[in-house]
Amino acid sequence: MGERTDSGTVEVSEAGVSWWVGERPGRWARGRVTAGLALLTALLLAFPRVVPDRPGHLGSLLEAFLPWLGLAVVPLLALALLRRSATALLSLLLPAVAWAYAFGGLLLAAPEPSGRVLVVVQHNVSDVNTDPAGTARTLAEAEPDLIALEELVPAALPAYEKALAPAFRFHEVRGTVGIWSKHPLSGTRAVDIKPGGIAEGWSRGLRTVVHTPYGEVAAYVVHLPSVRLGTSGYASSWRDESAHLLGRAVAAETVAKVIVLGDLNSTVDDRGLSPLTSQLNASERGFAFSFPASFPLARIDQVLARSATVGRMRTLPATGSDHLPVTARVALR
Repeated sequence: MGERTDSGTVEVSEAGVSWWVGERPGRWARGRVTAGLALLTALLLAFPRVVPDRPGHLGSLLEAFLPWLGLAVVPLLALALLRRSATALLSLLLPAVAWAYAFGGLLLAAPEPSGRVLVVVQHNVSDVNTDPAGTARTLAEAEPDLIALEELVPAALPAYEKALAPAFRFHEVRGTVGIWSKHPLSGTRAVDIKPGGIAEGWSRGLRTVVHTPYGEVAAYVVHLPSVRLGTSGYASSWRDESAHLLGRAVAAETVAKVIVLGDLNSTVDDRGLSPLTSQLNASERGFAFSFPASFPLARIDQVLARSATVGRMRTLPATGSDHLPVTARVALR
């Protein structure tokens, strides 16, 4: 039971007396903090670049895992229900709409491209993979035109060459990256994407021309430097410098059609990759989270293209690597 007083409301129960200063807040007045958090979540989903990249590359870190920010709606919904707040419940529409706008298209079905199409597979095979032959067979079963591999070590290379030779007559390796193709290759060379702070001998990029039935395509196979999350923040400076060098190489490419395949060590939303991704098309269908293989959280293995459209991305079965392979159909224009 309750009794009004001049200073507010006294509520009497068996447990004692509770005092409310003023009127008890209504369901529209409650939950303002929850509503504010929902608004902040929507803002970050829609405009992640409001978060500065300095210090600690926090903006890049947010963008690398941006789709998962939508999960914030779950605890906010629980709070809104607990508070019985109509304001908080309605505010949750904002992050839901923002997430759907940013990532909902990746869930939609779309017709696969047809006609002038190349099927490609991208895979970081891991330098500690104990089953290179089995890995190669898994990739070949997707029946691609091109296979791009990273973390190729000399001890495992013969196994890949032997397993892939029957279906892929042409292949090139530079440093720790390689490409296998059903179509002839020419003009293969290493691409220098080594950041200034890394020792000599580091070679993780190649460029070659694939002579397809639909004309020449410049194919790049790359492995950008790893990133680390530590007490000083998100260490991505080497990765960003490497992306800048790769972007400059792609910008100078004279062949009109370009496909970039590689482990970029981040997602296409990451501003650190913008020197490259701003020039190229990415898939608009399929999340295809590829890393880590045991519990995939992000797609850091990418297929990007110029003068071509990348179809739905999907993952292939797990191999002996800590990455999952990804594949896509690329329609040449």
